[in-house]
Amino acid sequence: MAKDKKHITYADAGVDVDEGARAVDAIKAAVAATNRPEVIGGLGGFGSLFSAAALKDMEEPVLVSGTDGVGTKLAIAQLLDQHDTVGEDLVAMCVDDIVVAGAEPLFFLDYIAIGKLRAEHVAQIVEGIANGCAKSGCALVGGEMAEHPGVMAPDDYDLAGFVVGVADRPKMIGAHLVREGDVILGLPSSGIHSNGYSLVRKVAIEGKTVEQLREPLDELGGQSLGDAVLAPTTIYAGSLIRALKAGAPIHAMAHITGGGITENLNRCLPDNIDAVVDRCATDPMSPDGFGNGPAWDVPPVIGYMVREAGLTPDEAYKTFNMGVGMSVLCAPEDVDRVRELLDAEGFDSFVMGECVAGEGKVTYR
Repeated sequence: MAKDKKHITYADAGVDVDEGARAVDAIKAAVAATNRPEVIGGLGGFGSLFSAAALKDMEEPVLVSGTDGVGTKLAIAQLLDQHDTVGEDLVAMCVDDIVVAGAEPLFFLDYIAIGKLRAEHVAQIVEGIANGCAKSGCALVGGEMAEHPGVMAPDDYDLAGFVVGVADRPKMIGAHLVREGDVILGLPSSGIHSNGYSLVRKVAIEGKTVEQLREPLDELGGQSLGDAVLAPTTIYAGSLIRALKAGAPIHAMAHITGGGITENLNRCLPDNIDAVVDRCATDPMSPDGFGNGPAWDVPPVIGYMVREAGLTPDEAYKTFNMGVGMSVLCAPEDVDRVRELLDAEGFDSFVMGECVAGEGKVTYR
């Protein structure tokens, strides 16, 4: 006589397919709002369809792709149960990497790994991703929500993003255009963006209660520490593509992410050129944490972290963006034109240095 077998459903094992369906329904409107004319169909297929017809107008179209995540900033979002901004961070980290080649972001996909899927929770995350895609001009064409019971805690999640863009090869920008005498412009950051958060958590988050993280702080201009560290990463790609299409004579760009200015600005330099960055302030009360830091504005939260960690200037410039989210290089005679086009996009750019003969390194004065 056969033994009775237990009846165990997928939901009993920790995966709720019905909740997954509700999550998809909750995000459909946000995803549809990012559609470009090239998008074919919608959510629900096994693959996402995107017409390449527009590429035929280019002399030599080059596909440019990128992938990234948000990193340990997610731990703070989870602690504060605030999930509406990390999606923008995810998009920013991807699209602003490919725009430095002059590539226009076309479409984006996301991957959400989560311990226990809750439709309203995922909807907040995806709405942030959709907002980021709208700001950068790319379509959110698909993604994956994967429930990982037994592998991740119920409230834990991780994000990954994937973007594909296109550039016309004869019009691509980069180190090959950079010359001695080029001026380095900076575009302001909105805060810490999405790098350096392992240090942020160690020096400013660990040991604090949620209530303490929500208290307004005078040294942050009345902003709470929680809001300051979760401020979404500025998305530059859409504005930079519009500036390039309007004729901005830009030679190269550098997305200032992990490694700070020191370890990112050098990535857009040829081997015979150095970038000399001015970090002597005219304001002795500069909030960068040193009292004599950059000649541009540094978000107060960055100065706060520099002071809390006791970083030296060299350490700070290799850890945080120090108020510069994107660097733009151009010829000195083109500075006014480039700044005019950036200003039209809402970016108050500033001169942060110049290019000199060298070895492909970033130096400071």
